[in-house]
Amino acid sequence: MQVDTAENEVESAAGQLRVEVLLPLALSSAYSYLVPSGMELQPGDYVRVPLGPRDMIGVIWSGPALATNEPGGPRLRAVRERYDAPPMAEVHRRFVDWVAAYNLVPAGMVLRMCLRSPAALGDPRMQTGYRYVGLPPQRMTPQRQRVIDVASNGLLWRSNELAEEAGVTSAVIRGLVASGTLVPEPFPADRDFGVPQAQAHRGLSKEQAAAAKILRATVAERAFSVTVLDGVTGAGKTEVYCEAVAATIAAGRQVLILLPEIALTSEFIRRLEERFAAEPAEWHSALKSTERERVWRGIASGDAKIVIGARSALFLPFRNLGLIVVDEEHESAFKQEEGVTYHARDMAVVYGSLGQFPVILSSATPSLESLANVDRGRYRYVALTARHGAALLPSVDLMDMRSAALERGRWMSEPLVAEVVKTLGDGEQVLLFLNRRGYAPVTLCRVCGHRMQCPNCDSWLVEHRFRRRLLCHHCGHDEPVPEACPSCGTENSLVPCGPGVERLAEEVAERFPTARIALLSSDLLRGFGLRDVIRAIAERRFDIIIGTQLVAKGHHFPGLTLVGVVDADLALSTADPRAAERTYQLLTQVAGRAGREALPGRAIIQTYMPDHPLMKALKEGDRDGFLAKEKQIRQGGGLPPYGRLAALIVSGRDQIETERFAKDLARLIPTAQGARVYGPSPAPMALVRSRYRFRFLVEAGRDFNIQAFLATWLAPVKPRGSLRVDVDIDPYSFL
Repeated sequence: MQVDTAENEVESAAGQLRVEVLLPLALSSAYSYLVPSGMELQPGDYVRVPLGPRDMIGVIWSGPALATNEPGGPRLRAVRERYDAPPMAEVHRRFVDWVAAYNLVPAGMVLRMCLRSPAALGDPRMQTGYRYVGLPPQRMTPQRQRVIDVASNGLLWRSNELAEEAGVTSAVIRGLVASGTLVPEPFPADRDFGVPQAQAHRGLSKEQAAAAKILRATVAERAFSVTVLDGVTGAGKTEVYCEAVAATIAAGRQVLILLPEIALTSEFIRRLEERFAAEPAEWHSALKSTERERVWRGIASGDAKIVIGARSALFLPFRNLGLIVVDEEHESAFKQEEGVTYHARDMAVVYGSLGQFPVILSSATPSLESLANVDRGRYRYVALTARHGAALLPSVDLMDMRSAALERGRWMSEPLVAEVVKTLGDGEQVLLFLNRRGYAPVTLCRVCGHRMQCPNCDSWLVEHRFRRRLLCHHCGHDEPVPEACPSCGTENSLVPCGPGVERLAEEVAERFPTARIALLSSDLLRGFGLRDVIRAIAERRFDIIIGTQLVAKGHHFPGLTLVGVVDADLALSTADPRAAERTYQLLTQVAGRAGREALPGRAIIQTYMPDHPLMKALKEGDRDGFLAKEKQIRQGGGLPPYGRLAALIVSGRDQIETERFAKDLARLIPTAQGARVYGPSPAPMALVRSRYRFRFLVEAGRDFNIQAFLATWLAPVKPRGSLRVDVDIDPYSFL
């Protein structure tokens, strides 16, 4: 790395070079810095620069250019240091600017997402290895001889690995080092990234092979394209798009595969490691800092060829990206709701357009947005209509809960219980699905009716009985379940209302006392614990699986033949215009866990709305009919993907001040044909994390420049104190 030893302040910039450095702050433009004598800089270089009393890491956004000495202008300070790391690629810098402009956020905030692992810019960590140099010790023992026999291959060995391989203690290794038989040598602590094998896969069905041929052709074009890979659950979509991955690797380029859930990575990584004979790189929030540094460096250098990551992996410093695959592209988890709001699927398409490489959107239930782009001819379309091998799609039955006489405190209908008994008797597995975490969604006092509410949000506290706590799923507040009602003081008067997965598990344990039960919920299992349970389910070490949407996608459980959806109507009672579509996608994915191999599968859906068009479509397998009606409804209302939406969320600590500010903001709405603004109105969740919230909703035609409209509206706005205005382009949440 190059370090500046010159003065920080410069009296005159005349005759010197300057560069523009973007910093990871809420800044829309770069700052100017002087280039010290003898330091060579270029766009994309990572540098350390002074800002006020501190130093910051930034990226050179443009320059060098000759500095001018403007009278009365600011005195420029010099770059302190250039890091010895591959520069950020020009296409990646353009991507940062595009994301910032589209989502109306400062470019510096987007850059901040690119610098999540600043320690990776430093020198790699080193560790000590030992090499046999051919000099035997003066005193030879059988243990020492075994070490020499192992180390005589001339390779560099870690101390613990050499001791384990030779079957000796670490003291024997230390003795050989002291005698000069083993010589220490430093080497990087980072593990090497394996070189994936890019051979084509054998054993694809005729339909899979035809689809794979199309995807390989998109890679060979070396141009931008988007292909929707639409395959029923169990059709083998992963094997098909891996053919495009293999073609990209063979061309010497990197691949990014985006997944919506960290929980999906374990089994997925194993499959890719078997397919390509090399472990892919991972990127998600559960990684240790040292592993994040290793992956960041491997991606920047180009050594990491295949990267599997959550949505934030889009902002990694790829050296030569040649393909992005968005798996389960319909998932709302790809939408970032806080900080820089963006949709990873849509930004992946933008990245492909800027970098001129293909993007594959894979799903068993593609989003209406993607299908609309297929209809417009913007995206290509490849379908897989049958499950791979002998597996068939599961049958779907609706259970009308209006006529089901449930016992008090019970949530499973008797026909569903009977099917569970039969399935277990046949030695097969059952999945019971309820998309509600915790034990009960509401806890109230049976004496005075008081409901336990979060002190920071407009939401009820959810009881988590396994942890003996009441939790808020919006801000994270938690507290113990009180012995007495906080309102009337009556002891033992608090009762749970409604079912969560923990309460369902309690009922299942009572009904099926000998069954081995696995409970999957993000509140209870994370990281390696979750991976271990998923592996155990696949190995049939559990009989009944109870879970939230965590179990709805991506998992392959060979022994699972029955899926029971305990409450299918939960998501249909919201004001979300995508509610029906998302419910259909979720229930289709859940039902698709059954019968993925030779054994036939069946799904039983408990619903109080069996006549709803969505439920009928599920039963009849009429996805096309359901989507046609959804398109008609969306087009009639001018809703996405046939219109545009944007949300403005005004928030602050003081309710009266926040409401007054929102009303003042309404007076500044610019006049524009083609746009309608609704609000301000209190948000459905009017209090979150002790901040009062008011919302505007902007509705416009598909060709309307909604960013320019919002930029004009917000240009004179200067929130002060705790007040804040957040912009959400293409909102997915309406809370």
